[in-house]
Amino acid sequence: MSATTTPTPPGAASAAGPKPLNASRTGASRPRRAPRPGRVLLLASLAAAACYFLLPVYWLIVAATKTTEKLYGSTGLWFDRPQLLRSIGEILSYDSHIYLRWALNSLLYAGVGAALATLLAAAAGFALAKYRFRGREAAFKAVLAGVLLPHTALALPLYLLFNKIGLTNTYWAVLIPSLVSPFGVYLCRIFAESAVDDTLLEAARVDGAREGRIFFRLVLRIMSPALVTVFLFQFVGIWNNYFLPLVMLSDDRKYPITLGLTTWQTAADRVPQLIQYTVGGAFLSVIPLAVAMLVLQRYWRTGLTEGSLKG
Repeated sequence: MSATTTPTPPGAASAAGPKPLNASRTGASRPRRAPRPGRVLLLASLAAAACYFLLPVYWLIVAATKTTEKLYGSTGLWFDRPQLLRSIGEILSYDSHIYLRWALNSLLYAGVGAALATLLAAAAGFALAKYRFRGREAAFKAVLAGVLLPHTALALPLYLLFNKIGLTNTYWAVLIPSLVSPFGVYLCRIFAESAVDDTLLEAARVDGAREGRIFFRLVLRIMSPALVTVFLFQFVGIWNNYFLPLVMLSDDRKYPITLGLTTWQTAADRVPQLIQYTVGGAFLSVIPLAVAMLVLQRYWRTGLTEGSLKG
């Protein structure tokens, strides 16, 4: 005896009402979880730290839009008849465009010095990581000792040395010391040991590639995240360097921005408008650092995701 099925009358399903949607899709019946106290505390701490570090930058932006009178006669954290473009024009044209000369000097010192220092650090770090030679560990320990030495302690011996060979008050007096980066050598060696595979180097040598071509065409591409880090550290360090140019240079046409702004600040007692020029010049000096950080940060993201793409 076969079982019979009763057909469902048309419209019965609609009369019974629509079926409830999946609660996991709509989320209507899922209770909203309260944030954890630890997460709230972490976000609050990060927000407070961000405000702490960004408040001087905000004040610098606001102060750069004011005149010398408004700089002291108005609220420090809010705008008062801003005239940023006019202030920038006055800064750039003051004293026969001396600020532009300082900016070009800083770009020369920081750009060329950081690029060459990064290349030398990459070569030294790669050699210490992948080549076996006598005295390798002693050389690496000497590099580590160089990391611990403050730059101010080396300024006077460097001045005496450069004075003997007649290079003081020249661009070389600031450029040559900037080519040495012990921290860059240390970082490049650590990165080369973990990222550059020995089998890859052997395969390139079997294919007939020379050591120079392997380094410039293969190793530098693999080490690009570390090189970007070294370049930014060196660029910021040279850009903000004050004591070495102060010791080495006597011609104000060769000053970097840091030393030039200091001369404006010391002369503000005689020329009050230099107070506002110093604030505006400090604001302009931050822009290249911010641009370099924004442009080069994508290489960090690329280096962080390279390992996830390898099978």
